[in-house]
Amino acid sequence: MSEERPAEGVVRVLVVDDQPLLRQSLAMILGHAPDIEVAGQAADGAEAVLRSRAARPDVVLMDVRMPGVDGLEATRRICADPALTGIRVLVLSMFELDEYVYEALQAGASGFLLKDARPEDLVEAVRRTGRGESLFAPSILTRLVAHYVAAPRPERVRALRHLTPREVEVLALIGNGLANDEIATALAISVKTVKTHITHLLAKLAARDRAQLVIAAFNAGLVRPRA
Repeated sequence: MSEERPAEGVVRVLVVDDQPLLRQSLAMILGHAPDIEVAGQAADGAEAVLRSRAARPDVVLMDVRMPGVDGLEATRRICADPALTGIRVLVLSMFELDEYVYEALQAGASGFLLKDARPEDLVEAVRRTGRGESLFAPSILTRLVAHYVAAPRPERVRALRHLTPREVEVLALIGNGLANDEIATALAISVKTVKTHITHLLAKLAARDRAQLVIAAFNAGLVRPRA
């Protein structure tokens, strides 16, 4: 599966939540978007892994707190399975507890969204995740900045020496949560050029995905707390 989905492509999403009413509501919201197809639903983490293998969705919208296998463990299993390469996980939680965010990222999640998000924000988050972009709720992004910028990691700062000035600019904007088209506008370059820079960043920083680039930006001190 390619890193970037064509703009006109349909994003197939698996909705995972242990609450039937909420799960069906999320599926209904997403199903009304013309470019999103609900590929299935799952009530817990174990079922999410099984349905991911069967349906091969582009995005798994994953609840965190579920009985049995929770969303974090399910995310870990999906992202570690070579047969499921290309499936991206967008974690959806009622809570913004730090340990959830860090564990989700370590497990391989591409983003973290809160359940109080507006329906249109949820739809856009799934679209962006399907395109290979990372998505973090503003409050989550603030927490990540506070955690990582407080103590920049020397090894990541050294890694920046291998980047061009433009690549550093792109990395900083990724860390601030900008989408590819927003980065293109900010730097007055094409979206295609942005994607090329991101490909180079992934290779130079040995990053698995865009979420790791976000963390790299934090580690290097390229993202500053908002006033």
